[in-house]
Amino acid sequence: MKNTNKHQGLRNQLAKILEEKGITDKNVLEAIRSVPRHLFLNSSFEDFAYQDKAFPIGAGQTISQPYTVAFQSQLLEVKKDQKILEIGTGSGYQTAVLCSLGAKVYSIERQNELFKTTSKLLPKLEFRPKHLSFGDGYKGLPNHAPFDGIIVTAGAPIIPQALMAQLKIGGKLVIPVGENDQIMTMLIRKNETQFEKHEFGDFKFVPLLENKN
Repeated sequence: MKNTNKHQGLRNQLAKILEEKGITDKNVLEAIRSVPRHLFLNSSFEDFAYQDKAFPIGAGQTISQPYTVAFQSQLLEVKKDQKILEIGTGSGYQTAVLCSLGAKVYSIERQNELFKTTSKLLPKLEFRPKHLSFGDGYKGLPNHAPFDGIIVTAGAPIIPQALMAQLKIGGKLVIPVGENDQIMTMLIRKNETQFEKHEFGDFKFVPLLENKN
């Protein structure tokens, strides 16, 4: 579990690349500089960990491209101590970025193998989400709702109603929507029944599967 000056240098370079690509949130860039992404990957990928690319992590899943992680995190505008629900813990990298931003993170993973690995890894690296669970992301975590923000790290054909219902008024849901290619979508809850929708161009994610765990 080495995290050297060389790794720090590579993270600084990565943050610079993301800034050039349009990430402006200083807190998000600081989180990218501080989270050791190489420790969330299989060691055979270590030399590539700080490239702005997605990589396979097992169970047919990927660790998202750093730009995507930064972009979604920036859209959420996380404030310290906000309750954030993450759908798709995966490698735990996005979880760690949210923890670095000061969020109280509640995260769900539907792949048991990934859930077990990540549940052990995060505390080892001193990242302590409030709650990690193995389950169906489509259902969210109604027992812990409402949330200040919800982030979905897999492409969904539609926006799950259950997630919309678990958002606080004023809260934001950031989700890639679409079958093959996805459009990054943000919903802001205006009141009990109304949501304001914003779209931010094309992204590519693994699919969000329902009832598949």
